[in-house]
Amino acid sequence: MATLHASAFPDAWPEAAIAALLARDGVFALLAVGDADDALLGFIMMQVVVDDAEVLTFCVSQDARQSGLGGGLLAAACDLARTDGAHQIFLEVGERNEVARKLYERDGFSVVGRRSAYYRHGAESGDALVMRKPLNQP
Repeated sequence: MATLHASAFPDAWPEAAIAALLARDGVFALLAVGDADDALLGFIMMQVVVDDAEVLTFCVSQDARQSGLGGGLLAAACDLARTDGAHQIFLEVGERNEVARKLYERDGFSVVGRRSAYYRHGAESGDALVMRKPLNQP
């Protein structure tokens, strides 16, 4: 997971950080693995606390992008969060990450806030948009 994360983000999380998150109560990850070689194609990590969920991180390998894999992972994670009692899901996305923003908007997320200079890449920084998706409870 750390290797794929490093290929997707300049401020990637090390293996120890991912392992520590996965050890926490309420945190889960869904993984997409290739059929032929068992290569990790993508994953999403989410945390559910009481009735709120948060996407902690989410990435898809370069080769699997634009294939529908990301949308499938996101939908499955939202369903699992709902099953775990979440009424809404939050996430942060880079303001300049148009591909991810469009994916989230198609899935029912809307912008509810902004975190200035949330992402830092060397001397550059970028704002994060806080997005929210309500989950209809059965």
